[in-house]
Amino acid sequence: MTRRWFGGRGRADTGVVPVRLRPADPAVVGPALARFRDGAADRDDLRLLTKHLLALLVAKAPGGAVEVRVPPYAAAQCLTGTRHTRGTPPAAVEMDAATWIALGTGDLDWAEAERDGRLLASGERSGLGPLLPLLTVE
Repeated sequence: MTRRWFGGRGRADTGVVPVRLRPADPAVVGPALARFRDGAADRDDLRLLTKHLLALLVAKAPGGAVEVRVPPYAAAQCLTGTRHTRGTPPAAVEMDAATWIALGTGDLDWAEAERDGRLLASGERSGLGPLLPLLTVE
């Protein structure tokens, strides 16, 4: 593992993506994404794709200014700036897995998802549209 801990109170700020948010093997992402697009994805596919896309987001925009939550699968912090460690973050985005996967793959536009109420975004810099899509597939 590449995690480093200090004082038993959290991850040292090393810039290393946590193990749980490492990009997945493309050999498993492709079939899971195909099942998702066919409407046949199961919970394991949703978890895999959610974590994979969050890992790509963290790699593209590291930091801790915005917390992206995709319950019940994962949450991640991204974008440089103010970092929170406890309690409610100053900026947060929350959505379901289907919305996150569609945004991350370019199947859904951020403005459309926001307009349709498919995500909740609050706080400064919570608009992640310019960072998306994270994965382009044909």
